[in-house]
Amino acid sequence: MAAEEILATLADEARDHQSDAVALRRELHQWPEIGNDLPITREKVLEALDGLPLGITLHQTTSGIAATLEGAHDGPTVLLRGDMDALPMPEDTGLDFSSRVDGAMHACGHDTHVAMLVGAAKLLSHRRNDLHGRVLFMFQPGEEGHHGAQHMIDEGLLDVGPRSNGSASPITRAFAIHTTSSLPTGFVSTKAGPLMASSDSFTVRVVGKGGHGSEPFRTLDPVPAACEIVQALQAMVTRRINVFNPSVLTVTRLRAGTAFNVIPEHAEIGGTIRAISETTRKMVHDGIRRVAEGIAAAHDLDVEVDINIGYNVTVNDNDHAQHAARLVKTVAGADRFIELPTPVMGAEDFGVVLNRIPGAMVFLGATPSDRNPATAAPNHSNRVFFDEDAMSTGIALYSAAAIDHLTN
Repeated sequence: MAAEEILATLADEARDHQSDAVALRRELHQWPEIGNDLPITREKVLEALDGLPLGITLHQTTSGIAATLEGAHDGPTVLLRGDMDALPMPEDTGLDFSSRVDGAMHACGHDTHVAMLVGAAKLLSHRRNDLHGRVLFMFQPGEEGHHGAQHMIDEGLLDVGPRSNGSASPITRAFAIHTTSSLPTGFVSTKAGPLMASSDSFTVRVVGKGGHGSEPFRTLDPVPAACEIVQALQAMVTRRINVFNPSVLTVTRLRAGTAFNVIPEHAEIGGTIRAISETTRKMVHDGIRRVAEGIAAAHDLDVEVDINIGYNVTVNDNDHAQHAARLVKTVAGADRFIELPTPVMGAEDFGVVLNRIPGAMVFLGATPSDRNPATAAPNHSNRVFFDEDAMSTGIALYSAAAIDHLTN
């Protein structure tokens, strides 16, 4: 069958896998795990994949799973990613299947990603005779700041080698879905080029000389200098960074002192840096050091600046972003695609995959029609709610990304 004929049937086929996907999602939601070590999650995913014609590789450095589906014909490989980890936070949704783990919650929709990817594995397994190539299902831990994708790559995820018959099958497309509460259920958005920002953190430690609060002239007080640094960092971004190639610098932590009448020896500032280009990212890093060192020197203080490098910018390949938009219109409906006007300043480690393999990520809306996405609890909220009706669209899109590439 031609790709167009198959794509036209995917929405109905995906609905056949909806109930199983919902059941798996609810199991995962009740038992969230954090970081790269997710033994319960991995076991539940393996149980859901059992019986499918997949080659399974269990990663050793993390709980990552690489599952491969060999199509009936020669061709390239498509990578489909679903992240598995939860967040270290409480849940207050009141759902019947709320988290049973204190201090852990699937508040970013990763449980839906996993369940939708398993659904796509089932759907595509039934379609393997139509596939010219191979599908690599990437079940990834550690997306929430733990560099899970990089760990899987370091362990050889992208070194897929030849097919079982010896023919070459390089990875030529990568695709991921991220559930969001900021769109109505079943609507999908993305854009070409930078989609999500880089994410780094910084710490500035200002060191002086402590003493009695009544005699500041006998000390080197780090507190006023730290306050100046906070204000100057905000001004630095607005004065030195191009508004059309933006950055966000937010100070989220300021610590100093132990008593009302004691001038402390040191003060510490911490925060986050977001950018949508490597050029701006470097300018902000350099600017933080310059501002902190200059102000500290003016007050005769010492300063230590530490910048922790996090995730890179997530950049969609232009052609693949356009393909993704076409697939959404075909599978979900022409009115269901929304082109993002600007990047999202949140960060994602799927960017490390897109740095190596051309592809795209899309956002799948999951806020029901009786709620306003503008005021609904956002991703990472203790009260976020994801409408499970959106999951059949996700199953269809994962499947469409593979079918479109492996039947044309």
